[in-house]
Parts: sequence; structure tokens; C-alpha cells
Amino acid sequence: MEVICLEEPAFFALIDKVVERIREKQPVKEDKWISGTEAMSLLRIKSKTTLQKMRDEGKIRFTQPEKKIVLYDRDSINDYLEDFTYETFK
Repeated sequence: MEVICLEEPAFFALIDKVVERIREKQPVKEDKWISGTEAMSLLRIKSKTTLQKMRDEGKIRFTQPEKKIVLYDRDSINDYLEDFTYETFK
């Protein structure tokens, strides 16, 4: 058996490269259904009332698998934001 010795900086540089390669080969898949906190973060809002109003008005999709659990569709939030995107003047 061969033993390979590395200095600490070289070891951590090697670990960083390995992690980078793994991330390149397997991109992070985002969850379709997100929590209210994540939805508010994507929408850049701070009020749960505003989020509930958007849900009640049908502006964003949601599911409620249990009484106190509400999940929001990430794609519908992105679509909602795209609907209010304006092109700059050229």
C-alpha cells in the first residue's frame, strides 16, 4: 500500500477541486415546492399577509398537504415575476 502525504493547503485545494468537479457534473436541482419563507424571499416581500393575499387572489400556485403546511410553486412565482418584467428603452 502506498501512502501519499500532502501539506494542509494542498489537501484543502484538492478537496475544493473535487467538490467543484462534482457540482459541475451534478447541477443542484431546485425543489418545485418551497416554504412560505423561501417564497417571500424570492418575491422580496416581508409580510406573510402579502403572501397570503397573492395566494388568495390566485397570483401564485400553492398546495396545502396538511392543515398548517402551505407550499408554493417556485415556477409560478418566477412566472409572476416575469409578468412584471419591463424591457429597457433602446
